Amino acid sequence: MRVELWQGSAGDYLSLLCTHPISFRAVSVLTMAATPLVMGVGSRLADYLLRLPLPESLKRAWYPAPGDTGDRPTDHLIIIGFGINGRNVARSARRAGIPYRIIEINPDTVKRERARGEPIYYGDGAQEAVLNHAGIEAARVVVVAISDPVATRRITSLVRLLNPKVHIIARTRFVQEMAPLLELGANEVIPEEFETSIEIFTRVLMKYLIPREDIERYIAEVRADGYEMFRSLSTEPAAFSDLKLHLADVEISTFRVDESSPIAGKSLAEIDLRKRYGVTLLAIRRDWKILPNPGGDTKLCANDVLVILGPPEKMAKVADLFLHSEARRSL
Repeated sequence: MRVELWQGSAGDYLSLLCTHPISFRAVSVLTMAATPLVMGVGSRLADYLLRLPLPESLKRAWYPAPGDTGDRPTDHLIIIGFGINGRNVARSARRAGIPYRIIEINPDTVKRERARGEPIYYGDGAQEAVLNHAGIEAARVVVVAISDPVATRRITSLVRLLNPKVHIIARTRFVQEMAPLLELGANEVIPEEFETSIEIFTRVLMKYLIPREDIERYIAEVRADGYEMFRSLSTEPAAFSDLKLHLADVEISTFRVDESSPIAGKSLAEIDLRKRYGVTLLAIRRDWKILPNPGGDTKLCANDVLVILGPPEKMAKVADLFLHSEARRSL
């Protein structure tokens, strides 16, 4: 069998295919048969090429990173997916001063957000090379905020493999998808249908002029009951960050002391949270330093963040302490 290279133009080649339907069908069948193979090995080939000692400019042709200075991030947040959920997480992290990086597979979104100064990467979060480039080994929290349930599972499994200590928060659409993600290593799974139901009944209660503090108490109770499955599905030892998942009828919340809050400048002994409000202060975060088990003579400063343990119905009452007077009147 003799094979010759085609020496004509592209137009001549298309004309030949159109006049020879058997050849056209053969090429089509071969192309369709080859497509799954190419897609299957493509990601692994990219990972292999990125491990080679190639120039950074070539590597960034696959996984470009904005504003890379060579410094590796530590203790940062990685957001996978930059839809509505990812944007809200990034906005909150930026306002709180939390370092973060974003992974997004839509090149148009990456280009637009990079021009706005977002620390965003182009790539698939299910690829090891992309996660490594975002500093997965040193991240504290990973938020998986994409809509594809299959991809969410792959990403969760890979993230847990690359960083056994990272805290994974995964977003999913339905409650029944929670168990598989928890088994793959997610620490928390937020089902949208459950949170949507909370938002709906919240708006209903507001229309009936139910006091805001009562609504907050109802929300806390519903969440405590709804996420009860976390305690039965998760078999990992409890860390401080997820201790609330293993304690019945209590939750852990954080509150920031407002500059004009009535407790600013007062000592813990004067406030006496346990006796007056039935809650326990676990720690204080001050300028990113943790003060565990503070004594009664510790005075609270503006912008201190208090970590409090207590029943859900008590939290709404405690929250009022941390607001300034005008905010309390508006509730």
